Amino acid sequence: MSQSYQVIARRYRPKQFDELVGQEHIVKTLKNAVESGRIGHAYLFVGPRGTGKTTVARLFAKALNAKGGPNVHPSDDDEISKAIMDGSCMDVVEIDGASNRSIDEIRKLREDCRYAPTQCTYKIYIIDEVHSLTQDAFNALLKTLEEPPSHVKFIFATTEAHKVLGTITSRCQRFEFRPIPENLIAGHLGHIAKLENIEASPEALTAIARLANGGMRDAQSILDQMISFCGKKIGVEDVISVYGLASQETISEILSHMAKGDYAAVIADVGGLIDKGCDLYRALADLQISLRGAMIESFKSGSYDFGGKTLSSEQIMRMLDVLQGAERGLKSGLSERANFEVALLKAVEQSRTRAINTLIKEIEKLEGASPEVQKKNS
Repeated sequence: MSQSYQVIARRYRPKQFDELVGQEHIVKTLKNAVESGRIGHAYLFVGPRGTGKTTVARLFAKALNAKGGPNVHPSDDDEISKAIMDGSCMDVVEIDGASNRSIDEIRKLREDCRYAPTQCTYKIYIIDEVHSLTQDAFNALLKTLEEPPSHVKFIFATTEAHKVLGTITSRCQRFEFRPIPENLIAGHLGHIAKLENIEASPEALTAIARLANGGMRDAQSILDQMISFCGKKIGVEDVISVYGLASQETISEILSHMAKGDYAAVIADVGGLIDKGCDLYRALADLQISLRGAMIESFKSGSYDFGGKTLSSEQIMRMLDVLQGAERGLKSGLSERANFEVALLKAVEQSRTRAINTLIKEIEKLEGASPEVQKKNS
């Protein structure tokens, strides 16, 4: 029987700190902690999904427990290192907080903490989605965190830090995992594609990185799916087709029609998106991303040219504000299409209005100008 296929996200999971992409500030701090021997008893990893929280937890556990450790460059061939990275080490216990959230599980964990590690230097508990624990479970865990055995280390991971009790957070060293920049994701996907003998265009990799929203795991899963769909050659058109993306040219065209106040063209653009099977929620996000880029550029000169129509920084900000406010309501109501159309048209209307303070300044200028200038501007 042939060996089962292992997905890209698992096959290319980092085995050393130096292989991690996009979390340099965290890697540097943890490596310094290992090298200096200043190792805390509890860590809280906070950040969006797929940004490396569990991977870093395993790498840290590996650095602390591998043969000859603590060591920031442990051997990948060491049996303990292999066991930690594949999740089978008896002294590195991974717990899913969502399914082991009751006080009984935490009480059992407290009992296990009393026993010394069997193979490793430290007994390490990695609790994923720790915010899912019940109030009683948190309280039971608190006692152990206050006076932990010297051989025990805790690593908590969560996507919702605000749900973790402050009394727990205050006893942990907190690390913020940031969304990984698109260029780093695209670059790493290109490296993987090369190793897999896949021909993927830079535009396709950028589109995949855009879809991943800062998560490397999501990007690798998308690449895996695209390889299954396309085979050895992946183009940007394939990514757009499979995931219902609007091309950058389409996004730019919609923004141009919005800037010109061409309502009929905007409605026609929405119809075109529907006909192509585009995800309207994703299109709204892409419009915001492009509009934000235009806003940043407009700060240099005070305006931005949308294909023949120039808008001021203030007008662009008004459009962006409307589109951001439309996210929550897009999927509510009877028609997603109607909500999307209304959002774009409202953004157009807002771009055509003028702030009261701007009008006051213009009036003040006119009042101070010569009669000839006032007559010319009237």
